Amino acid sequence: MIKASVYIICKNEEKHIQRVLESVKDFDEIVVVDSGSIDNTLEIARKYTNKVFYQEWTGFANQKEYAKNLCSNEWVLNLDADEQLTDELKNEIVDAIDKNKIDGLNIKISSLYLGRFNNEKSKFNRRIRFFRKSVGFYPAKLVHESIVVKGKIAKAKGFIYDYGTLNLKTHLNKINEYSSLRAQEKFEKNKKASLLKLIFVFPLSFFKSFFIKRGFLNGTRGFIAAINNSFYAFLKEAKLYELNNQKSTNKDNDE
Repeated sequence: MIKASVYIICKNEEKHIQRVLESVKDFDEIVVVDSGSIDNTLEIARKYTNKVFYQEWTGFANQKEYAKNLCSNEWVLNLDADEQLTDELKNEIVDAIDKNKIDGLNIKISSLYLGRFNNEKSKFNRRIRFFRKSVGFYPAKLVHESIVVKGKIAKAKGFIYDYGTLNLKTHLNKINEYSSLRAQEKFEKNKKASLLKLIFVFPLSFFKSFFIKRGFLNGTRGFIAAINNSFYAFLKEAKLYELNNQKSTNKDNDE
């Protein structure tokens, strides 16, 4: 038994959640926080753990902070309901616990996209997902939440596999939802959209995704992903412009 807690937030994830739970069934504790599933998510989760909780949706960061605080072990691992822990990474986690010389692991996330995972020579996004509970917290964010860990962080060699983007429809729905949240977040911080950003954000994002992050190694899939990632970057700025414009219009009407 691995002396660490796993925490997962979820809603209507019956297609995926068994995969992630099966990959962590040898951990000491599994905490699942659901925000109102109406499918078989909870029935599947209860086959693996009796620590299934409900909390009304409060945003990604708040939801994960709540789930983290329900964990009873010193070491915690966060996974999404549509992810999977690999055996290589699991061995690194065990080694980190045994040696007790670091405070967290920065882990590569490999996403299944259009039927395949990315070339292993691509540049992957990294996230701190395994850490000491006492030194990590989630700053308030509407989307793209990430843990802040005050301590020594090592880069893991193993992957977390992400199965959350099964098709382009799912990807485009996420782009639409997340760009709205990100624009709102920037608006609340009094950020302003500009024509220059609207002009250049798409090509610069494409260059980063396709060349710097080596998306070209994934062929046509990599090109499609780079276009969609760039569209997401553009939408964030366009929706921020819309919010700025609405505020200006409302102010003029009030006057």
